[in-house]
Amino acid sequence: MTETQLYLISPLDVGGTFPQRLERALVAGKGLVTAFQFRVKGVDSHEAAALAEPLQAICAAHDVAFIVNDSVSLAKRLKADGVHLGQDDGSPRDAREELGREAQIGVTCHASRHMAMEAGEAGADYVAFGAFYPSTTKDKGPDAEVPDLETLQWWTSIFEIPCVAIGGITPENCKPLIEAGADFLAVSGAVWNGDEVAAVEAFAKAMRG
Repeated sequence: MTETQLYLISPLDVGGTFPQRLERALVAGKGLVTAFQFRVKGVDSHEAAALAEPLQAICAAHDVAFIVNDSVSLAKRLKADGVHLGQDDGSPRDAREELGREAQIGVTCHASRHMAMEAGEAGADYVAFGAFYPSTTKDKGPDAEVPDLETLQWWTSIFEIPCVAIGGITPENCKPLIEAGADFLAVSGAVWNGDEVAAVEAFAKAMRG
């Protein structure tokens, strides 16, 4: 059983003091935070690249994978460590051709075992299930299918590809996801909506406690 790790997802606003906040979170989460996803909406590729560069440098300095959300072209431009694809963002196969063998390619699978198996067959490096809890970041509306813990248990018992649990995860509610076998917990609001250092330390305590 590998230790569950923390996968930070950026807030939508990554300007201003955010680089300093990211640095603090990575220092506090040394050895626990192993990936960071750059997720901005509604900015052009030049602006996105400019916002990403300082954050990418911070991640590199702390040996944390820098993953771009949704955009294979931006990931390629930045020489990012990988890309995270939603169900409408193209196939892992095409992303692999663009980004090369070393790239980490993740795919959002919501609550679907079928989507996860298809992603794995198409060469994804990890699959993400969620939202497990109500989430402001991943707002799919009240009718969205919610994955259950059995999905995580099923996946980890059969497949080698790591799985990520996402959606409304906090230090208080993360234990069942870890026990079900999640390799990564993807968190955003729980860290950035307050004191990021205290939040990461609380996750560390809950996850390793």
